[in-house]
Amino acid sequence: MTRPTYLPDNFTFAILLTVILASVLPCSGQFAEVAHGVASVAIGLLFFLHGAKLPREAIVAGATHWRLHVLVLCSTFLLFPLLGWMIKPLALKLVTPELYTGLLFLCVLPSTVQSSIALVAVARGNVPAAICSASASNLIGIFLTPLLVGLLVVHGASAGASLESVVPIIMQLLLPFTLGQLLRPRIGAWVDKRKATLRLVDQGSILLVVYTAFSAAVIEGLWDRLPMTALAGLVVVNLLLLGLALSISTLVSRRMGFNREDEITLVFCASKKSLASGLPMAKVLFASQSVGMIVLPLMLFHQIQLMVCAVLAQRYARRADVLLPETAHR
Repeated sequence: MTRPTYLPDNFTFAILLTVILASVLPCSGQFAEVAHGVASVAIGLLFFLHGAKLPREAIVAGATHWRLHVLVLCSTFLLFPLLGWMIKPLALKLVTPELYTGLLFLCVLPSTVQSSIALVAVARGNVPAAICSASASNLIGIFLTPLLVGLLVVHGASAGASLESVVPIIMQLLLPFTLGQLLRPRIGAWVDKRKATLRLVDQGSILLVVYTAFSAAVIEGLWDRLPMTALAGLVVVNLLLLGLALSISTLVSRRMGFNREDEITLVFCASKKSLASGLPMAKVLFASQSVGMIVLPLMLFHQIQLMVCAVLAQRYARRADVLLPETAHR
């Protein structure tokens, strides 16, 4: 029996169940440390497998796709702040001024790394380009985000860029990927024959990120900090931001003549905001203020972007399944 088209797919159901589980049974204490450790291992394995799977020629092509990388960076650090400024009249009617400050802070953050690349892989996009774009966004964001916060969010704010923020990116992402590349001559054929395993790691890493991130948000009091009206208004504004980013990046990609794989990479890398980078930066940049309310828009946006983009990734993947047989007969 086939699944009705109006019902979500299994992976989307898994995302929703993970959110419910994190709301009812959020991980905390030692269990949270174990969950974060498992998520880190899964993400490292994900990048190792992608490194072993991808031909060297594809990686060189991804790294040199400068038009795509420029568009991702422009969307992350120019388009998002512009959108945050444009929706100010509407946002201030739906949320408090402190929450709007949090929304502006969200807009100047770098893109996510792990979830962006995992979603690009699920959607069958240009993974090498996604690795380059997402990693570059985070590295540049370490320096650019504090500057933008000082200019647009809190005048006069300052924060030093720390190498401690760079090391985790190198150790968790670039190092496993490079190791996989080095071992590709020995294990590449074995990995190519186990695409189902790679897909399981892709989706499993996303579920772990959702569970650990949403658990942290729940423990921080996500459902207790605000009245339901303000929370609903925050959801509306976050959905508006994400919808505009997704729509504009899709339109620009097609106007630029990108193929489907590059479109997927631009859409997912250009529409994300990093919770992992945002929380530490907020503690430094807003040390004299109440950080809780400022990062609440980011925590909520992070969950929304994962769930919405997980559905979108599955739709892209299904289109690829339809196109493959047609291509094979050409």
